[in-house]
Amino acid sequence: QVQLVESGGGVVPAGGSLTLSCKTSASILTIDHMGWYRQAPGKERELVARISVNDNVTYSDFAKGRFTISKNNAKKTLNLLMDNLRPEDTGVYICNVDIWGPAGNNAYWGQGTQVTVSS
Repeated sequence: QVQLVESGGGVVPAGGSLTLSCKTSASILTIDHMGWYRQAPGKERELVARISVNDNVTYSDFAKGRFTISKNNAKKTLNLLMDNLRPEDTGVYICNVDIWGPAGNNAYWGQGTQVTVSS
């Protein structure tokens, strides 16, 4: 069973920064890509950013220029540096990893870490 443990959430004023981290128990050799999603109250889960095994990065429009995703294969961690945070960035940030499988990728999710941006 793949485990994902997030950390780094908290309360920050608008314009501030936070760095989220996610550690996975999955073997790096089995990972297709990793990513961060978020879910605000009353809204659907949405992609924030993701990074592939080949370090190809995808950002949602709201994250471009403000958020930076990175991974450390040796430590099996995924990070998300968030700058210039806005109140609308408030939500639960959830780590995701997609693992190669014989019948297609299998997605695994962390429990999430709360990010609250005060105005």
